[in-house]
Amino acid sequence: MEQFDVVVIGSGPAGEGAAMMAAKNHRSVAVVERYFEVGGGCTHWGTIPSKALRHAVKILHDLRRNPLLREFRDASKLTYPQLLASATKVVETQVASRRRFYERNRVPIIDGEAKFVDRNTLEIHKSAGQAVRIAGKHIIIASGSRPYHPPQIDFTHPRICDSDSILRYSSNPFAVTIYGAGVIGCEYASIFINLGAKVTLVNTQDRLLSFLDDEITEALSYHLREQGCVIRHNEQFKELQAREHDVVMHLESGRKIKSDVVLWANGRTGNSDRLQLEAVGLASNSRGQIAVNGHYQTAVPNIYAVGDIVGPPALASAAYVQGSHAVQHVLNSGIEPHHPEMIPSGIYTIPEISSIGQTERELQDAKVPYEVGHCAFKNLARAQMTDEKVGMLKIIFHAQTMAVLGVHCFGDNASEIVHIGQTVMASRDLNDVRYFTRTTFNYPTMAEAYRVAAYNGINRLT
Repeated sequence: MEQFDVVVIGSGPAGEGAAMMAAKNHRSVAVVERYFEVGGGCTHWGTIPSKALRHAVKILHDLRRNPLLREFRDASKLTYPQLLASATKVVETQVASRRRFYERNRVPIIDGEAKFVDRNTLEIHKSAGQAVRIAGKHIIIASGSRPYHPPQIDFTHPRICDSDSILRYSSNPFAVTIYGAGVIGCEYASIFINLGAKVTLVNTQDRLLSFLDDEITEALSYHLREQGCVIRHNEQFKELQAREHDVVMHLESGRKIKSDVVLWANGRTGNSDRLQLEAVGLASNSRGQIAVNGHYQTAVPNIYAVGDIVGPPALASAAYVQGSHAVQHVLNSGIEPHHPEMIPSGIYTIPEISSIGQTERELQDAKVPYEVGHCAFKNLARAQMTDEKVGMLKIIFHAQTMAVLGVHCFGDNASEIVHIGQTVMASRDLNDVRYFTRTTFNYPTMAEAYRVAAYNGINRLT
């Protein structure tokens, strides 16, 4: 039986982060992957293909609205399956890159499905051949998650999809109903509305993306509605009536919504059910998630869990850092716990949303004195040139110390713009909103929104 210092279950971002950290620190490490290629759900069914699709739809949207590009009007007739095909090359390139990382660092990939035998032993069940056993001083669970499937819904019907199977949908839908207005639901609402479909977004709560700053979510709601998306708040699912040519969603309120396809985007389930956690005395919650401490240790000290399987924030970027931190704790148990509050969120609607730090609501509840600075993108020369005038940058800072407490952005390239604020917030020496007024930004750029927003906020102070 082969023995390793670290065994990682799963080769997605969390597993890769753990494996690379162990390898770089000269620990023997192996990765177990049940899919035939590395990369995990992020590469094959989630982040990479959906964001590649989003980019293709964004280009299509720009073609349709830009008068300079009228000669390419035939390209604007591209169908959903054609746009999906554009993501294939990106996935192949990412898989090749990920595999090279493991090869260069001499990390073996063991094909098969892992099950616990005891706290140091895994049994790997291969698709063909006998099961093998491997041992690890430390085991890191990075097995990811999958879309949640309520038992009463028939996901084998071609018109009922989840966020994985929607990437294999073979028609060009005229009308789409999305149940669940979380990150995935909002992203796909943007994709389909910009593709030209009629979209109904059914939200089980009273507003979109309640974990974000209120002003940002209000801007997103307004923009989606302005594009033609119908948003139904505070609605609960009752049943689905799937027919040959359409599907009807029945809601508890009595409302019925007919569409070509239903995308079920109401939550995800951790891939823990086939790990035989009971063999080591561990258990998952109702959504398949495993409880961990600030170092991503489970109740069994030599077993860690990272990525989607531990629940929020369930971001690829966060997962990689979690995997890396878990191995750092293996190497040095005295390190500080991980601080997830400094991980930015990135939501790839059209346009994007990204934020880091505290919201106004959180600061109000904590009775922290704060002020806010805004910059509307429509006032920036760069946004006027690119015709990306929708959105804003919002800086929240302490009214007395001037420290930046939160940065919230809605608009084109928001997921890039937020990193300037992140850098300032992470620096003990630089974290002062006046840093943005003292810094020279290239002109014209979107980055100068920081200077405009900082002045806007500082001028409000008495």
